[in-house]
Amino acid sequence: MAVLQIRQYGDPVLRAKCKRVSRLDRSLRALVDDMIETMHEANGVGLAAPQVGVPVRLFVAEVPADHEDDPFAGQTFVLFNPEIVKVSDEYYPEEGCLSIPGWVANVKRYEHCTIKGRDMTWKEVRIRASGLLAQAFQHETEHLDGVLFVDHVRPEDLRPTKREEQSEEVAVAAS
Repeated sequence: MAVLQIRQYGDPVLRAKCKRVSRLDRSLRALVDDMIETMHEANGVGLAAPQVGVPVRLFVAEVPADHEDDPFAGQTFVLFNPEIVKVSDEYYPEEGCLSIPGWVANVKRYEHCTIKGRDMTWKEVRIRASGLLAQAFQHETEHLDGVLFVDHVRPEDLRPTKREEQSEEVAVAAS
């Protein structure tokens, strides 16, 4: 397994409409393992294949284990060719992206969603998710169509993350 380079905002692969996966092979299994390791290393909740430069319809997602109130906490999801088939209860959670580090915004999402796709055994699955996992499923599925969270907000609604704010404060204090 290897930690992969996460493509950053401006890279054309992030705007590509990704190709469906027709079969699961050894190289895709290795890619999934690398994506999971990369997501963990970056402290992410999800990672889509185009974020590591591979324009196929695949993502991994995992609600951190310390979210003890979430029934899916600590469980890793791998979905090929995902489609969101049902949503309910609009809300505006704060969201960021590993490909746009340092920035967050409140983005329209749905508290609940049902997604279908294929898992690592190539079995078709349907998952009903809520909260952070539902948000991650929506965010990662959009990546596969070349849509980024910043496409949903006005530039003035973007805010630096707390880490970025602290860095700016340190830089100002040092000058």
